[in-house]
Amino acid sequence: MALRITTELLGDHPRLSEITTHLPLSASWIRGADGFIAFGKYKSHTVQGKKRFAEASAWWQNELSQLEIKNNVHGVGTGPIVFTSFSFSEDQPSLLVIPEIVVVQKNGKSWITWIGDRQPELSARVIPSIGLSLEWKNGALTDSAWSGAVEESVSRIKAGELEKVVLARDLIAKSDKVITPAALIQSLESEYPSTWLFLVENLIGATPELLVRLSKSLVTSRVLAGTIRRTGDEERDFALAGSLAKSSKDLEEHEYAVRSVAQALEPFASSTNIPDAPFVLHLPNVMHLATDVTGVINDTASKVDIFKLVAALHPSAAVCGTPTDAARELITELESMNRGRYAGPVGWVDAHGDGEMGIALRCGEIGDDQLSIRLFAGCGIVAGSSAQEELAESQAKLLPMRSALTRL
Repeated sequence: MALRITTELLGDHPRLSEITTHLPLSASWIRGADGFIAFGKYKSHTVQGKKRFAEASAWWQNELSQLEIKNNVHGVGTGPIVFTSFSFSEDQPSLLVIPEIVVVQKNGKSWITWIGDRQPELSARVIPSIGLSLEWKNGALTDSAWSGAVEESVSRIKAGELEKVVLARDLIAKSDKVITPAALIQSLESEYPSTWLFLVENLIGATPELLVRLSKSLVTSRVLAGTIRRTGDEERDFALAGSLAKSSKDLEEHEYAVRSVAQALEPFASSTNIPDAPFVLHLPNVMHLATDVTGVINDTASKVDIFKLVAALHPSAAVCGTPTDAARELITELESMNRGRYAGPVGWVDAHGDGEMGIALRCGEIGDDQLSIRLFAGCGIVAGSSAQEELAESQAKLLPMRSALTRL
């Protein structure tokens, strides 16, 4: 007998990040007032290897076939939802989680989906500050060693081996108290409401980059590449935004990223729209060059779900480099670390194959003991890059998670 999964409209409820149930928080995807918050775990699954996106899609379709779906709301994001967190490299495990309870708010409407016979009760909780004491230590590379890797990358680029590479680094914090995902989500939300706040299996962050959204037949991808650190002085930051928009180094880096996304979408989408110039996205700690690429799925294309689009898009030049194979080889040689699910696609998918996938940036992975967390940051390196400036940029990109932790 199939297990029933039900979706019903909700009335007023607390802010998504403050909702709690009798089950632990298992996943989230929140931007501003809208998004998803999920509790408990009905099923989870791991995929790995070159066919991981296709295998993830097949597993999700099989799980759907075993559910009795009663969807009284309808539309994108209603009914059963699976949360996904894919690794950057195909040889590392990627995770899929089907929660027991999902609460959604979208465009002023709210609904709840649950597995089982009885609709769960919701309550509110604002998590008080617990005053973590954190001990920081280097990850795979020291600052000077990572700067040396940047310099080596610039040399390889100037020698013509590749055009761009994205180098990442990690930083580890040890805590004297348990680091809870719910507390971190609430802390991040207070400072970064314009980003996508995500949580899947202890990977948590506030990403500004949307790899792809599929809503019926409309495809959207927000490309970020080119960064400058904010000073906190409004007039100074306005001038810096202008310099970023004119920076030949940053515009070159951004062009590679946009081109890689447009080429990946070309087999699937018609009427693709790419603005003539990027805009400057203002975040509390940094500013980015940003471009929103949009398109419509071809009528002639075979059934396209978001897994198929992600397979074509990942890894983009924004997180790997150009050409992809050469950049990936250099990353393996110089980074000295396993990225795990950092810089991989993360998000949600509904029963129709629609959904949203961000790139797991500005994030950290909480350790199994919940007393440590590993933070990540990456920078796009091109011929005009400076090791000193890239190190400063990486420190700025670590700031969202560092500051969120200090507020706990």
